[in-house]
Amino acid sequence: MTRSPETSHVMSASDMDRALTRIAHEIVESHRGVEGLVLLGIPRRGTVLARRLGERLARIDPSFDAELSTGSLDITLYRDDLRSHGARTPEPTKIPATGIDGATVVLVDDVLYSGRTVRAALDALQALGRPAVVRLAVLVDRGHRELPIRSDHVGKNLPTSREERVSVQLQEVDGVARDEEAVVIQRGLSSASPAGER
Repeated sequence: MTRSPETSHVMSASDMDRALTRIAHEIVESHRGVEGLVLLGIPRRGTVLARRLGERLARIDPSFDAELSTGSLDITLYRDDLRSHGARTPEPTKIPATGIDGATVVLVDDVLYSGRTVRAALDALQALGRPAVVRLAVLVDRGHRELPIRSDHVGKNLPTSREERVSVQLQEVDGVARDEEAVVIQRGLSSASPAGER
């Protein structure tokens, strides 16, 4: 008999909103404003989170144009697991019209795990231009790094085991109601199930 995985909610929709608001304030403070700031989300959930961060930055400083300064960065062709995971469908890369040369680029993702996704994002970014500075903002840092990568802005540090899966559920991607969005941990997954994000 197969046991179904145990699920624990570790962040609610309001927790996620507060975390994103705090991260937005941290970005403004560390950058000393919003001039020359570009947000690039890593598809798919990172793109949604980047858009929400952009909206918050515009509320904090109306000189930040969220629509013109927020985009997405597809990393599909730069991943190091293409052979083991097979073909993936690339997502659109959308770079703001001002470009990224000389900008402070904040990469945005949902979960930081091994660091390999971020490494792929850095490679993809290098092919597009030369930012002055690259920062990383994540909603959740679950540990277990395999590469020397750390986030500059973290919504929640979440100690996990490698056998657990951390899942961020967003309305735009997962079809849940906005007030039912959550970060959940699944335990008791079968060995064939993915244990976490890269």
